[in-house]
Amino acid sequence: MIATAVLMTLVAYLLGSVSSAVLVCRLVGLPDPRQHGSGNPGATNVLRLGGKGAAAAVMAGDVLKGTIPVWGSYFLGIDPIWLGVIAIAACLGHIFPIFFRFRGGKGVATAFGAMLPIGLILAGAQILTWMLLVALTRLSSLAAIITAALSPLYTWFIKPAYVIPVAMLSALIIVRHKDNLRRLWNGTEPKVRFRKPK
Repeated sequence: MIATAVLMTLVAYLLGSVSSAVLVCRLVGLPDPRQHGSGNPGATNVLRLGGKGAAAAVMAGDVLKGTIPVWGSYFLGIDPIWLGVIAIAACLGHIFPIFFRFRGGKGVATAFGAMLPIGLILAGAQILTWMLLVALTRLSSLAAIITAALSPLYTWFIKPAYVIPVAMLSALIIVRHKDNLRRLWNGTEPKVRFRKPK
């Protein structure tokens, strides 16, 4: 079983390394998100660059990168702690993609996808938290940080066996947002716009 878990960890990293943002932007003729906007190849930056359609495609791809390896590993009977390792590997692939010179995104959507197999109640709580915070603040990064911080608590009420793996993912997401935290503190973090720029 350990060999299977290690193999799935590698698969998760390689799948995570496929940059949905870069591929979608190339397909629809948008500029490289790593060189424009915030420089982050994620759905929020693509939203700024190309609107809701492109951002939705990026979001779907990033979520699936987390869901597919974790769900597959769950059905293989891999232990919860290893599921956490596999989920982190998918996020690390997104953050440091081997196919894109190790320049990736924050890993929020991929982490969400990795937690999705835990259940729709957790997913719903995370989505509602993020949407409410974005609506109130227009700060996607702040919403992501707070949602990540609350996710282990939500998990404790829903499926306590997965608190540690979720906490591992949450810690990774918060650490990855260290630059955003600095900009939030300084009041220079860019806000989300919900319409395609002219």
